[in-house]
Amino acid sequence: MHKMIRRSALFAILALVLPVALPSLASAQMREFTGKIDKISDSKLIVDNRKGDKVSFVTIDGTEVVGEKTELDAIKKDDWVTVSWKMIDKPRKAYKIQVLPPREEDGD
Repeated sequence: MHKMIRRSALFAILALVLPVALPSLASAQMREFTGKIDKISDSKLIVDNRKGDKVSFVTIDGTEVVGEKTELDAIKKDDWVTVSWKMIDKPRKAYKIQVLPPREEDGD
């Protein structure tokens, strides 16, 4: 009988703690944002997804560049990219930038 009570108490505690603990674990996951480079400088880039969202990222020493271009200095305004970042970063850090093939925009 005591085992059942302990087990029930353990499950009750887990049911209370997991909703609080899981969001903090999920926030460390990588997120992606795809769009066209609106502005770029030595340490910052602004990406516009053409749906009204413009997001700025800072580049770090370990920023990986893959795809159509493989160096950070080669990325220019109007390049299409997918930036990988972590939700917990303030400011957003670009850990990986995948340069996509050029796209035609709607209406062109």
